[in-house]
Amino acid sequence: QVQLVESGGGLVQAGGSLRLSCAASERTFSTYTMGWFRQAPGKEREFVAAISRSGAATYYTDSVKGRFTISRDNAKNTVALQMNSLKPEDTAVYYCAGRRPSPCGLGYVRYDYWGQGTQVTVSS
Repeated sequence: QVQLVESGGGLVQAGGSLRLSCAASERTFSTYTMGWFRQAPGKEREFVAAISRSGAATYYTDSVKGRFTISRDNAKNTVALQMNSLKPEDTAVYYCAGRRPSPCGLGYVRYDYWGQGTQVTVSS
């Protein structure tokens, strides 16, 4: 069972930046597609970004393109989400997720493993 632990959330003013990090317990981390999701109060969880196993390919939801960057370090079993130009509508609990090897592309939003989430609050 893969364990994912997020960190880096907090309170920031609109226009500011935060960097989320997710540490994985599994040594086969490099074989997993990794993603970030978020859930705002009263809303369903939504996809934010994904990164391929090697890190060569990334995919973002339209609302964060140009502002957020997903990256991974397979040597350290970590994946990060750099969030710039934050907006109040980015306020949510952010979840790290991992998917076992599959033929599905980065846009496929079903994942196998989930972290506990970290709160990001953007004040106006």
